[in-house]
Amino acid sequence: MSTTASVGTGPRPTIVLVGHGMVGQRFLEALAERGMTATHRVVVLCEEPRPAYDRVQLTSYFSGRTPEELSMTDMEFIKDHGIELYVGDPAETIDREAKKVTARSGLAVDYDVLVLATGSYPFVPPVPNKDAEGCFVYRTIEDLLAIEEYAKSKATTGAVVGGGLLGLEAAGALKGLGLTSHIVEFAPRLMPVQVDDGGGAALLRTIEEMGLTVHTGVGTQEIVTDDSGAVTGMKLSDGSELATDLVVFSAGVRPRDQLARDCGLTVGERGGITVDEQCRTVSDPHVFAIGECALASDGRVYGLVAPGYEQAETAAATIAQDEAEFTGADLSTKLKLLGVDVASFGDAHGTAEDCLDVVYSDSRSGLYKKLVIGRDGTLLGGILVGDAEAYGTLKAFTGSVPPVSPESLVLPAGAGESAQLGPTALPDDAIICSCNNVRKGTIRGAVTEHNCTTVPEVKKCTKAGTTCGSCVKVLGQLVNAELEASGVEVDKGLCGCFSQTREELYEIVLALRINTYQQLLDRYGREDARGGDGCEVCKPAVGSIIASLAPTIGADGYVLEGEQASLQDTNDHFLANLQKNGSYSIVPRIPGGEITPEKLIVIGEVARDFGLYTKITGGQRIDMFGARVEQLPLIWARLVDAGFESGHAYGKALRTVKSCVGQTWCRYGVQDSVRMAIDLELRYRGLRSPHKLKSAVSGCARECAEAQSKDFGIIATSNGWNLYVGGNGGATPRHADLLAQDLSDAELIRLIDRFLMFYIRTADRLERTSTWLERIEGGLDHVRDVVVHDSLGICEELESLMAAHVANYRDEWAETINDPEKLSRFVSFVNAPDTPDPVVGFVPERDQIKPDLPLLTIGTRPLEGSAQR
Repeated sequence: MSTTASVGTGPRPTIVLVGHGMVGQRFLEALAERGMTATHRVVVLCEEPRPAYDRVQLTSYFSGRTPEELSMTDMEFIKDHGIELYVGDPAETIDREAKKVTARSGLAVDYDVLVLATGSYPFVPPVPNKDAEGCFVYRTIEDLLAIEEYAKSKATTGAVVGGGLLGLEAAGALKGLGLTSHIVEFAPRLMPVQVDDGGGAALLRTIEEMGLTVHTGVGTQEIVTDDSGAVTGMKLSDGSELATDLVVFSAGVRPRDQLARDCGLTVGERGGITVDEQCRTVSDPHVFAIGECALASDGRVYGLVAPGYEQAETAAATIAQDEAEFTGADLSTKLKLLGVDVASFGDAHGTAEDCLDVVYSDSRSGLYKKLVIGRDGTLLGGILVGDAEAYGTLKAFTGSVPPVSPESLVLPAGAGESAQLGPTALPDDAIICSCNNVRKGTIRGAVTEHNCTTVPEVKKCTKAGTTCGSCVKVLGQLVNAELEASGVEVDKGLCGCFSQTREELYEIVLALRINTYQQLLDRYGREDARGGDGCEVCKPAVGSIIASLAPTIGADGYVLEGEQASLQDTNDHFLANLQKNGSYSIVPRIPGGEITPEKLIVIGEVARDFGLYTKITGGQRIDMFGARVEQLPLIWARLVDAGFESGHAYGKALRTVKSCVGQTWCRYGVQDSVRMAIDLELRYRGLRSPHKLKSAVSGCARECAEAQSKDFGIIATSNGWNLYVGGNGGATPRHADLLAQDLSDAELIRLIDRFLMFYIRTADRLERTSTWLERIEGGLDHVRDVVVHDSLGICEELESLMAAHVANYRDEWAETINDPEKLSRFVSFVNAPDTPDPVVGFVPERDQIKPDLPLLTIGTRPLEGSAQR
């Protein structure tokens, strides 16, 4: 393509969008909803090398979420609506007189309407050596990739300049990378915009307990470097010097308005492209600005995604000649920072005249709750730290007099009147989803007028719960309440085959020793399901229950034995993970990440002989990708012969127990973390559960194994072990909670046995421990009462169930390769067992292979994974 080509408007008017972040993508969706993509040519110039992704969840990259999983761009949407998307090719000049935008590549596009969604850029204080080697900002995926690479190769200590939202997330990321982490904040408290002194103090205590060092009330005066120009420290305004070899600047953002300035558009005194109520620039009726680059008509630049979405909707509506306006937005926020809930809403700092504060503070538990109340009882705002469960309800009541006393609203969950106050008490104009500005009345209408009967249907209909997800729990409560109010019986059963929940089915199977799915379905299934074959929901769920209880109920726990084989999904069916091109991955178990040279050589030989792609994972194992289904038994025969067993990467079971090197090698270690990790992984291997389980053991408080992001994590102390539970580093990261501390080896294992079996017993289908811990009535306190104090009197039974599992463990692949009948399933085509699948293909990349998939060309950059346009 010629880089100097000029593209005219042609028969259809042209809309050019400059910038493709979250707000830009929402603008495209709003255009499509109004049919504008059918009547207009839409061109998008994107500066970053990838389409729009979830910047709100950016830090989840360090918890294992891939850039692909962060993507918010459905390429089928782009293709279906004929949108021309140019990634890595930003706009460089705007000629407003000629109505033309020119990109870096030389591409020139004539426009009828121009929309600027250029976002913001990180503010870096003008301190000496701010551009030295080892200095970074924290804004894009590319920034995170650079930080990760530098931290792993050249740094042991990191410092973050800025104690706001992104600063705390950056500090948590550095800690997760194994660095000793510091936070430097000029204000006297953390998150000074969102919380007050009391909230800042509670947040500070909790964060310091996690092992991060916080410096408040000081500024950065200079970055200190060595002779090579690399960072070695920071000079602070109080005269002290902080030793660090990596610095992340996260001191706020500024509107990216230089493109607008260069073409003569009016900008505010402190930046931001000045727009009116329709998000149209005051300088040019053909140019709009939305998101963090726009200075709204109320004189504010909004740095939250929700106002940006409102601006995107307003601009799209105006272009479509619909009536719409943006006159301001709610700045309420609910966040989870380093696993700590932080929320503020309304007049959080009590700036209104003659207002009163209602405060609940528990420094021991890291809780701080403050409500700002008017003299007439009106709820004006509030701050929540450590427990933001009531955020959705409180925010919705802001500006009105709540139906219960303010004091009850800040009491711990389950106390007083607050236990009776739920989302059903909210007025219809209460905003439930602040990200997408969805009110309670809209959600009710989705049920009553649009016949939505499930949360996914309501999310699709209203967009509620599709951004940060913090309102999904309230959404479910409202949907069920509306269905019940309409006379519809809310079915809480597992699926269409069973009216019981998963927990109820577990109890039935355990109590009555039912050891086959068909027996359970015929006796306890819904009447119209009895005698049938079940469904894709209940079959794997019941299969998991039977497998987890197999020794106790007299069932065969092997997943490919008899009826059990028919209950498994694709991964369990072939004891391997299915990949995007139809091939499978091989993941041998490597307990604790410890492996001998001889076993490493075997893995290398197998990968070489079968032409597999190899990768070391974050869970301290080696993945081998690209095996055809008929090769799986051949590969595993060699691995089993060398002493390897299944790593259960394909199953809802224990994956890994990650570890650092502990006191054996590390000068900071206080316990033998490798030995403990190996013991735990060998104990719980093969344990089938409602969802996958991950664990880690850190040999000291430096937490190099990232134990507090795991379903159960262990951190060594000088007196034994601390046990953390309910962590999750996936799509919705959650910091694990401390269950018990200073445990001996025997005490630790006994509590983990109880915790895991109680979770397996009471969790819902496909429910991670993190979600379960937040859902189960009483939360962590209840789980502690049951598991530690045996409040239900079931701990002996829980221990017995785990003991039966341990005693009866069998490696699935070792049994498979010795059974000709089981081996018969490993073919691509049953009627042609010797024929390999012709669709499974590969191409070379970096001296290895990758799936051979067709490319989708978007603008000047090809994106993998879709059919050719």
